[in-house]
Amino acid sequence: QVQLVESGGGLVQAGGSLRLSCAASGSIVSINRMEWYRQAPGNERERVAVMDSAGGTNYRDSVKGRFTISRDNANAKNTVYLQMTSLKPEDTAVYYCKMVIHYVVYWGQGTQVTVSS
Repeated sequence: QVQLVESGGGLVQAGGSLRLSCAASGSIVSINRMEWYRQAPGNERERVAVMDSAGGTNYRDSVKGRFTISRDNANAKNTVYLQMTSLKPEDTAVYYCKMVIHYVVYWGQGTQVTVSS
């Protein structure tokens, strides 16, 4: 059984930085895609960043140049990160990781990021 566990959220002042982590555990041979989403109160869940199996990345326009998605699968860590810098109050949301593993979709439990002005 594959599980995703997120960590790294918290409260930060505007202009600050946070790094989110999402570790996949279980019997994993390959990860097809890694993504980060976020959902603010009253809003739909939106995709923030994606990394495909070849390492290609794509970002939501509002976070380009500020957020960086990366992965660490050395020693079977199977972890995806989201480095967030120059944070803005509008980045406040619950952040979720999503992985497509063996062509099955898995979600993390979500972690709260709050940016104060």
